Amino acid sequence: MSGIYLHIPFCKQACHYCDFHFSTDSSSSQELADGMVTELILQKTYLQDSITTIYFGGGTPSLFSKKQIDLLLNTIQKNYSIAANPEITLEANPDDLSKEKLKELRESGINRLSVGVQSFDNGLLRFLNRAHDSTSAIHCLTVIKEAGFSNVSIDLIYAIPGLSENIWEETLATALSFSPQHISSYALAIEERTVFGNWVKRGKLHPMEEEPAAQQFEMLIDILSKNGYEQYEISNFCKPGFYSKHNSSYWKGATYLGIGPSAHSYNGDSRQFNVRNNARYLRMINTGEDPFEKEILTRENRINEYILTTLRTSWGCDLNFLKKSLTDDLLVRKKEYLQTLRQEGIVSIDQKNILLLTEKGKLVADKITEDLMV
Repeated sequence: MSGIYLHIPFCKQACHYCDFHFSTDSSSSQELADGMVTELILQKTYLQDSITTIYFGGGTPSLFSKKQIDLLLNTIQKNYSIAANPEITLEANPDDLSKEKLKELRESGINRLSVGVQSFDNGLLRFLNRAHDSTSAIHCLTVIKEAGFSNVSIDLIYAIPGLSENIWEETLATALSFSPQHISSYALAIEERTVFGNWVKRGKLHPMEEEPAAQQFEMLIDILSKNGYEQYEISNFCKPGFYSKHNSSYWKGATYLGIGPSAHSYNGDSRQFNVRNNARYLRMINTGEDPFEKEILTRENRINEYILTTLRTSWGCDLNFLKKSLTDDLLVRKKEYLQTLRQEGIVSIDQKNILLLTEKGKLVADKITEDLMV
């Protein structure tokens, strides 16, 4: 089981919170698509397993034309072993998804959409500097349903300064009115190299305090659970059978190939990190130079990564696997700490030696993960 991630580094405008690699100048989009084709061919021996998932991320992949999407998918089809019925996801912004665009995406083979709604409140959308408004988001989700897409994920953000509990509850109710198969919801993170990061430095913006942010997270879990959604990863919820196969493969340690500027790859033994610059990426690709840095994973890297990825999921961290495969006996190395966490109701360990976060533990997941690492 392997996946391919395709990073499309273009956006109409810069959201104030986004730290991903992108450019608002898409004039080189065809050149970039051609470069990604070259990289796909150069890297065709990187993965040993069949491709079960393909993911168009970004940036804003919905800015790519049908011709460009087809070019990449056809290249993958010709150069890789593809499993039957692969999950093919495309991230999209509401303002890009017209009836015609949706028709083209279905024709190209896209069978899962991840829609970056973030909020249905116009004031918050302007604050985030999103390109769409609430009306276009609602229209988009209506059109998606009419177009017959049966695997749709909605992205939402909470812990935004100015987001009240009432507005958050209304946001969730509006999202649920469309019965999406999947919802991803993240607390607003203030990254240093963003507009919001600059505002915080200047005292123009104050992040939401931990307590109200935690309350909004608890509301999210409670409301989605009551509506039949499983929290299979801290920030991801789905109806039965509709977890993201692509993202779940990351959390389960499957191999994947990242194509495009800033994309990452993992083959079990090492990681590769593509350059975060469109022009430099194309220059390196066109001259036959590897557009990435490579890191050979140490035993400590593997232990930390396994804890980091598995502890966030409903499948949990397999302590037997850690001991047998990575020679890390967490029950011995962190004996007293784990005893304290269990007594406080933050983690549980089942009969199969699977370490799981409780509802209380999910509120402090990052701290627990950091404390358990080597």
